[in-house]
Amino acid sequence: MEIILVSLILVVTLALLISEKLSVDKTAIGIMVVLALTRILTPREAVAGLANPAVVTVGAMFLLSRGLIRTGAIGFVTTLVLKLSKGNRTHAHILILLTVAIASAFINNTPVVVLFIPIVMGLSCEYDFSPSKLLIPLSYVSILAGTCTLIGTSTNIIVSDLSAAQGFEPLTMFELGTIGLPIAILGMIFLFFVSPKLLPGRTAPVCELNQGEEKRYLAELMVPAESDLIGNRTIVEYADENLGLNVIELFRNNRIVDPSRTSITLRQGDILLVKASAEALVSCLKNQILALAHGEEDITFGGELKEDLIVELVVPPLSAILGDRLVSSELQNDPDIRVLALRSRRSHYSEQKMQKVKLKIGDILLVRCPRHKVANLRTSPDFIMIEDIHHAMIDREKAGIAISIFAGVVLCATFGLADIMVCALTGVFLMTLTRCFTLKDAYRSLEAEVLLLIVGTLALGLAMQKTGATQLYADSFLGLFTGMSPHSVLVGIIILSSVCTHILSNNATAVLLLPIAVSTAVSLGVNPKPFIIGICFGASACFATPIGYQTNLLVYGPGGYRFSDYLKLGLPLNLLVMVCASILIPMVWPL
Repeated sequence: MEIILVSLILVVTLALLISEKLSVDKTAIGIMVVLALTRILTPREAVAGLANPAVVTVGAMFLLSRGLIRTGAIGFVTTLVLKLSKGNRTHAHILILLTVAIASAFINNTPVVVLFIPIVMGLSCEYDFSPSKLLIPLSYVSILAGTCTLIGTSTNIIVSDLSAAQGFEPLTMFELGTIGLPIAILGMIFLFFVSPKLLPGRTAPVCELNQGEEKRYLAELMVPAESDLIGNRTIVEYADENLGLNVIELFRNNRIVDPSRTSITLRQGDILLVKASAEALVSCLKNQILALAHGEEDITFGGELKEDLIVELVVPPLSAILGDRLVSSELQNDPDIRVLALRSRRSHYSEQKMQKVKLKIGDILLVRCPRHKVANLRTSPDFIMIEDIHHAMIDREKAGIAISIFAGVVLCATFGLADIMVCALTGVFLMTLTRCFTLKDAYRSLEAEVLLLIVGTLALGLAMQKTGATQLYADSFLGLFTGMSPHSVLVGIIILSSVCTHILSNNATAVLLLPIAVSTAVSLGVNPKPFIIGICFGASACFATPIGYQTNLLVYGPGGYRFSDYLKLGLPLNLLVMVCASILIPMVWPL
């Protein structure tokens, strides 16, 4: 009966995490509550994950990452990339990917990607290339590099701790790099040559914070009933050649359409997101070819709004406004700032229709604000100004201290001078003493949703073991490979981990599948270590969807991607990683 109940809780958990009907933290708390109320776990067992060394270590790594970013220890790469690339687009691409890979091997990759989104967007304006060619590879490289070290991703730390709890040796600092490094190099080579061919060439909407001789405006214009454009199927080329408008996107019934990738016939009421000079916009309005979209009646081009800029803001994972309605955010309460539109995944909401929309990671806000308030938006931890190449950092004089502390943490953990958790906590303590970051800033950097998810899934994993569900699942999985070699079973574990990580988070996948993998290895009478390593690589092989990994979701909006873009590039990369892992793991850790 208890096995059936735990299985039901597992199914409901999967459904909630996939559908996002409840936020991740609420789902995690719900897991602990239900397990305690049904007496499958004691109250102490239900919350034991809060004191788990893996949770403490992951939280500490979030803080160390924040310290490096807030002091500018990582931020100097912006200037360095610009200097070393010397105006060469290819050199800039290589330098960005290499820098992201090196940084992501040692610090949490989410803040690294957050940092590099505005760098890529800014460079796309400087060097005239499409940011959508580089943003997905940026995310993928950060994931690949995270598998090279113990601290490269929280998943590795969790697997190491769970491995020790099962009675096996924990992972060492660079143990995974034995095969993680060659896999990451192969993956980067694949991305560098293949991604330009498979990814769309979308134009960045806002590239003119520093205006040139001819100021260009971003505007939403509606197709009126009397417009000559109705029935036009080549609006991008026609508008560029005859109207002087750069058509970026088309909005119909709140849905976003990329007219450069989809042949679509214009209808009355369609809204076009365009960029053009004041003269071109005024000409279209006077000739009634296009009309101002709802919510923009007071906008004038080249008139009294000369000091206003239109910018795009992305909602990052650490934002305090996640889950809030836009109407209650600080932007809406500032009389000088006007939110014109909101893009959420593939949906677009105008000013009149976005009041009830709850903000999620990766949502993009189109905002008009006075030039003198751009600095406030730029330094706000609640937004990323995605075309802002001059991303502000603070306390740069403490960058050397932050780097020294972090290097000490890595070295001490590498040589076993102290436990990884103790090293990480010591680093956090030293960074707070030296004021590399404030405690208030540190609390916001903890990513409570991620930590609570780990705690909740740890409780679920314990319940599965306690009731015997884990052993039942292991026997059932093993039944699929009856008569097959242990190596074939290992391949199956890696595939299963990769499939699950596209549905769940990589941390939840690791927690739920590691006991099954170990039980399977024991049942086969082989060394469990290859299966533990397989979980590390399988759980991080999340490239085929935007929803399985935070960094994939972060670049979804700025890149103007579709779900199919991740599938086209991510699926072959997933296969590459799984094949390489299946071949290399038994060579390094014999079965």
